[in-house]
Amino acid sequence: MKNLALHWKILIGMGLGIVAGIIAVQFSGGKSFIVDWIKPFGTIFINALKLIAIPLIVASLIKGISDLKDISKLSAMGGRTIGIYLLTTFFAVSTGLLIVNVVKPGKLVKEETRQVLMSNFSADASGKISMAENQQQSGPLQALVDLVPSNLFEALSGNGNMLQVIFFVIFFGLALILVDPKKGEPIKKFFDSLNEVVLKLIDLIMLAAPYGVFALLAALVAESPSADIFKALIGYSLTVLAGLSILVFGLYPLLVKLFGGKNPGEFYRAISPAQLLAFSTSSSAATLPVTMERVEEHLGVSKEVSSFVLPIGATINMDGTSLYQAVAAVFIAQAFGMDLSLSAQLGIVLTATLASIGTAAVPSAGMVMLVIILGQAGIPEAGLALIFAVDRPLDMCRTVANVTGDATVSLLVGRSMNKVGPPNIKNWDDNYESVK
Repeated sequence: MKNLALHWKILIGMGLGIVAGIIAVQFSGGKSFIVDWIKPFGTIFINALKLIAIPLIVASLIKGISDLKDISKLSAMGGRTIGIYLLTTFFAVSTGLLIVNVVKPGKLVKEETRQVLMSNFSADASGKISMAENQQQSGPLQALVDLVPSNLFEALSGNGNMLQVIFFVIFFGLALILVDPKKGEPIKKFFDSLNEVVLKLIDLIMLAAPYGVFALLAALVAESPSADIFKALIGYSLTVLAGLSILVFGLYPLLVKLFGGKNPGEFYRAISPAQLLAFSTSSSAATLPVTMERVEEHLGVSKEVSSFVLPIGATINMDGTSLYQAVAAVFIAQAFGMDLSLSAQLGIVLTATLASIGTAAVPSAGMVMLVIILGQAGIPEAGLALIFAVDRPLDMCRTVANVTGDATVSLLVGRSMNKVGPPNIKNWDDNYESVK
């Protein structure tokens, strides 16, 4: 076992977790045993990853910006990053709408199944609807207001405030570039050292990854609703998975091959541990430390690029989530017998693209933004309960697409700035020239 690669250990942990969950539910008290004695270890693993998410963003982003030494470089990198992210998100939403209109999975939902789902998940749906209504009552520029924190320490206290943290860190990094280099050097060295310490914490936490995903998958299987409900929603699930497959196995490999200068097989071997962790945790933020490590050390992308592109991507680049929102909105409309006009569906494209920017990089955050999309398109918000039963498994899959998209864009930006070197090199920016 010691000689196995990390991704194989994670796969074994996932497989054993599924088996354990299936076996447990066959016995009286098996489900409660999994929930009480196994699931907490999965929760601890996710909490440990989230624990270092904010320190990682602060240290790596400040290091990445301060290493630029030139604001013009930051402007060029930021423009390319945001531009590519918006293009891939637009493609994802459009792909989702195209597939759901062709397959029409909403026609497969039976009336009795709909009533069961509405009854079982109405409480959860009401909570998401309430959160979304609070956002809808805000003014048109509220997103800009929310971007600037009134209290830095309050923003740092929650993973849901990552945009505010990133705003402050970029602001701080710009100031660090503009001050006298001699006066800014002690601060820069501090964050360089902090970044190394955080990366070592990641290595230590990842030793427990196989056990963490075992607990997560065992709990997921044990807590799943009845198989009949899954069968009723299989058309919707397959539609989402088909769209995600187009992204993960179509769009991203094509971009990697044409513009990233990498063989797609090499690319996927490099980021597979991050993909598997994304699948297990359903959180781009929790996966961010591993994504950065794989992109830097196994794809050869400079830290200067990865430490800027990836934290931003984990917050605003939600290709998989955007695709799912488009499919879910049309699916719910179909299930209620509604025919959406072309203008309504174009509105979904625009709203889902912009909503992805404000979607937190944590499990099921896309459900909150989905309510806003439903309201914009005139679709009954109570229909959210229809998809609650299968949201968690699909959330795991769309997080894989989100993380793969982040890694792809990081490679593309790095290649465009001539900042991609040989893999498996520590301190790329310092050592690449000597081994080139």
